[in-house]
Amino acid sequence: MPRRVFFSFHFAGDFWRTQQVRNINALEGQPVCAANAWEEVKRKGDASIKKWIDDNMRGKSCVVVLVGSQTAERPWVLHEISKGWNDGRGVLGIRINNLLDSQGQRSTPGVNPFSKITFTGTQRTLADLAPLKTPIGLDSKAVYASIANNIEEWIEEAIRIRANA
Repeated sequence: MPRRVFFSFHFAGDFWRTQQVRNINALEGQPVCAANAWEEVKRKGDASIKKWIDDNMRGKSCVVVLVGSQTAERPWVLHEISKGWNDGRGVLGIRINNLLDSQGQRSTPGVNPFSKITFTGTQRTLADLAPLKTPIGLDSKAVYASIANNIEEWIEEAIRIRANA
């Protein structure tokens, strides 16, 4: 039975790339939120966004952060990462910058978003614990294959790390 995961990503910057990962059959993620539906959620304000996140994270065992060039700068992504960790879910990052976008372009790798999450009262960040994977491959197809061949193992690793933290 596939793991149920919550995907976190920069919607405007990486939607095309994230759909490639979300379509890997080894996973069961939250339903795709169309751009107009997401705009409606955002229009209703922060409470509506938090409710959407809570509703869609419920029943998931891991937060999979699909890391593009600007992911670490997105406040709601950081909220999703913190919520996932604080609720006891595994947290995993996968770099997707080498997957092609709708224009056939790669992007630059972004900052590790886990480095933006600090543990209360310490200098430690979540980057000290949560794995951020960089798929191998010289082209987009090879990078996709690397993700497809490893994502289940990476998720299990993230869940074990959280259980033992």
